[in-house]
Amino acid sequence: MKVLVVGGGGREHAICASVKKSEKVEKIYCAPGNAGISQVAECVPIGAMEFDKLVSFSKENGVDFAIIGMDDPLVGGIVDKFEEAGIRVFGPRKNAAILEGSKAFSKDLMKKYNIPTADYETFSDPDAALAYLRTAKFPIVLKADGLALGKGVLICGSLEEAEAGVKEIMQDKKFGDAGNSMVVEEFLRGREVSVLSFVDGKTIKIMSSAQDHKRAMDGDKGLNTGGMGTFSPSPFYTKEVDEFCRKYIYQPTVDAMAAEGRPFVGVIFFGLMLTEDGPRVLEYNARFGDPEAQVVLPRMKNDIIEVMEACVDGRLDETNLEFCDNAAVCVVLASDGYPVSYDKGLPIEGLEAFDGKDDYFCFHAGTKFDENGNIVTNGGRVLGVTATGNDLVEARKKAYEATDWVSFSNKYMRHDIGKAIDEA
Repeated sequence: MKVLVVGGGGREHAICASVKKSEKVEKIYCAPGNAGISQVAECVPIGAMEFDKLVSFSKENGVDFAIIGMDDPLVGGIVDKFEEAGIRVFGPRKNAAILEGSKAFSKDLMKKYNIPTADYETFSDPDAALAYLRTAKFPIVLKADGLALGKGVLICGSLEEAEAGVKEIMQDKKFGDAGNSMVVEEFLRGREVSVLSFVDGKTIKIMSSAQDHKRAMDGDKGLNTGGMGTFSPSPFYTKEVDEFCRKYIYQPTVDAMAAEGRPFVGVIFFGLMLTEDGPRVLEYNARFGDPEAQVVLPRMKNDIIEVMEACVDGRLDETNLEFCDNAAVCVVLASDGYPVSYDKGLPIEGLEAFDGKDDYFCFHAGTKFDENGNIVTNGGRVLGVTATGNDLVEARKKAYEATDWVSFSNKYMRHDIGKAIDEA
């Protein structure tokens, strides 16, 4: 089987690494890929939003199965394009990817089908939003309705901050068209947990839990980023929490999408807040999380292609999803200044230290080859250094030790990834 993975970050590197382990796969392509992905797949210089080129490449090269890693192409309808061309593809169609593409849609869906979430209001007029906020209880959360690379969420502690947030999202359009409308949401307190799942339109199979760290700086300070590190499993995701979520959140979400004529096939990412009143849905994503995929997929025992094919064929109920009884921690090595401004093109040294090790992984997020064939930085998040261990404490210790193996001149990381483990 020939497989095409669409995307070029740490998530897609983790996907490609899992695909490579499948005995069913003889060739992996990745578009556009990156320097690290090129070690496990043939990278193709086609952008993730160039649908026609991706379909043409797949036809010309006999691609049997496509895997869409990124949110933008999913929301844009890439799965529909591949299906129209007769190419098997893993991911939700455009009418189902709206689960992530519009926060207003997902909030309305949860309200309609009684799926527990925070109270909210939706606004397309900034003046109306400001009028509402003058009567609101703080802190409060502002969310750009559309895709914003995981950064379109503002937690406002006062009316002044909220007014500045409305200006940023809806008037200055910092997040582009994602801010044409905005969700104003009740601020929830508790532990955040991420849960990934495979879905075939009717059946849902839950992967191992994880917890992400979004803020740029230690102590959850600084700006929101695409993720500075993560660990799996979450010690706060108990058996009781799992039972509640399966009954009131996971299956109800799948059933709700089917009832709306939008059957969901692919990965649903559930962002949960474990409040005093029980779990609440913070957000849905329509694909693997990044960096969550970098700690969840290395722990999965199943052949990922077999699971994905079961989703596409509507027979996921026949699959027994299994994970190793271990733990994983990922520390993101970023460029200093991320997520605002940072230098690129800086040489990376020490990557060979990961060769031949089956309990350490270095997933490339923002790398490329320079004109001399050397690997250099090419983004804000550069590498995801992941280690597995018998438990979270061991995995965390190993992951931080491994961050010393790699160097580039503006290397930056948080030093408290997984610190919550000590509080569990």
